[in-house]
Amino acid sequence: MIDVSLERIERGFQLMQNWQDRYRYLIQLGGKLDPLPEELKVEEHRVKGCTSNVWLISEPSSDAPPRLSFRADSDAQIVKGLVALLLIMYSDRTPEEILEVDARAILDRLELQAHLSPSRSNGLVAMVERIRGEAVQALADG
Repeated sequence: MIDVSLERIERGFQLMQNWQDRYRYLIQLGGKLDPLPEELKVEEHRVKGCTSNVWLISEPSSDAPPRLSFRADSDAQIVKGLVALLLIMYSDRTPEEILEVDARAILDRLELQAHLSPSRSNGLVAMVERIRGEAVQALADG
């Protein structure tokens, strides 16, 4: 897990005057992700709708209620940073908490949607939908 809070990321983005610095910050966040072993980088774990390869795995805890943790990786640096941001937003939460996260509001505060290419924006939406889908499935599984 990445040891950076969402609040710290938001403050960092506010302090940075230009998007080159923000992109570098995202790349640094992505660099903090533990890489997925090659045997987990399979089609079953790949996020559909991303131009870059993104692999996402959810793991429920044994707590009651269970919390979902996510591990993920990408083969593109900026996308890996976006993945790290989403893991910070969603990991170690109950399925109900995951479904309550307003990703669009958070991404709007960071002004990410306005500064990403259309393909990266679509991929980001696909990643959010996949995480939310994992939460819905966890609820259905009981």
